[in-house]
Amino acid sequence: MIQYDAHKWLDHFFDIRGSLVREIVGRVSICVAWSAAVVAFHNYVAPVGMPFQLHTLMGLALGLLLVFRTNSSYDRFWEGRKLWGGIVNETRNLVRSATVYIKEDPALVARLTRWTAVFPWTVVHSLRGTKGLGPQITELPPDEAQEAIDAEHPALAVAGRMSDCLREARDRGLISDMILTSMDQNIQLLIDYLGGCERITKTPMPFAYAVHLRRALVLYCFTLPFAMVETFGWTTIVDVLFIAYTFFGIEEIGVEIESPFGHDANDIPIEHISETIHKNVYAQAGI
Repeated sequence: MIQYDAHKWLDHFFDIRGSLVREIVGRVSICVAWSAAVVAFHNYVAPVGMPFQLHTLMGLALGLLLVFRTNSSYDRFWEGRKLWGGIVNETRNLVRSATVYIKEDPALVARLTRWTAVFPWTVVHSLRGTKGLGPQITELPPDEAQEAIDAEHPALAVAGRMSDCLREARDRGLISDMILTSMDQNIQLLIDYLGGCERITKTPMPFAYAVHLRRALVLYCFTLPFAMVETFGWTTIVDVLFIAYTFFGIEEIGVEIESPFGHDANDIPIEHISETIHKNVYAQAGI
């Protein structure tokens, strides 16, 4: 994710990275070239102008579709950020409780902390369709780490290891059943947050809506020169450039943020969040 100061316009006004200009430049260029051809044909071959009222009405409908598209995508983005905020909080709470209730066994606290720090990284890999335990894998027992990686769902396997640590503490009399239940609730919430992230990743925008919006967008932008050529003449090319850039850009923003767990410049920085969790819980446990 790109960090910026929203109060400083000139610092990012001309930025290319993250602005989606690269993603839409091709379709906008084709639209501008087409508008130039329409204007030239209108001026030198035969009039091809058409009434602008149709595009006025269609523009209103298209604007509503784009607003719904971007709002729906941002809802997914913000929900993803809240879910990762929950992962941050619950990992901190779990290790905080461990340092209080299991402090008689520092080795067990350290083991629980290491598995807790690994959990966010397994979520990252799960959401991106890869496997791994993150850079902290070297701090885990090799056989247990490999077993978790080879599991059908590594994140659940890691959560199981975390629960095993709590069960061991209970069996050794370090914590009561009530405290075990309370601490295990943190792990249950972590799994709930994982499921919420998976819901976002595995449920894209409805296909029919995405296709209809793009068809309407292309139809509008590529017929727009016919509605403007009689009034604006050669300046139609510049007008179409601005309109196509605006409309295609809004649609591409929706595409960019609807799946917020990838590697794009506007995605949630889940690697950075995972590293922050690692530093926080290790500091809490004194490792």
